[in-house]
Amino acid sequence: MIPRYTTPEMKALWSEENRYQAWLEVELLSCEAWARLGVIPEAAVTGLRERCRVDVGRIEAIEAEVKHDVIAFVTAVAETAGEAGRYLHYGLTSYDVVDTALSWLMRRAAGLILAELHQLAGVLAD
Repeated sequence: MIPRYTTPEMKALWSEENRYQAWLEVELLSCEAWARLGVIPEAAVTGLRERCRVDVGRIEAIEAEVKHDVIAFVTAVAETAGEAGRYLHYGLTSYDVVDTALSWLMRRAAGLILAELHQLAGVLAD
């Protein structure tokens, strides 16, 4: 986005950090579902929620080596997760993570746009 044409909220929503946070949330929700099915230990999911962190610099460094954004992301996040990190990305494809997170971010962006439109409608009505 061109900075002068965006709001601070929209800029934050589409930041690299937030995109990776959305990817992480998809990964964690998937692990929670696997745990409910008895495939992944509940304790591992708890550990993942507590320990997983996003480090954009680390992800970028790994991506420069492996030339794949999701592999870089999973590798970097798994490094922060300890032993439970082996359950990250279980049963998922790259597109499962990227597309699901993108849909969630687009929905949030639409909510921000709708709020601005409602505000504009009020100004126009006045």
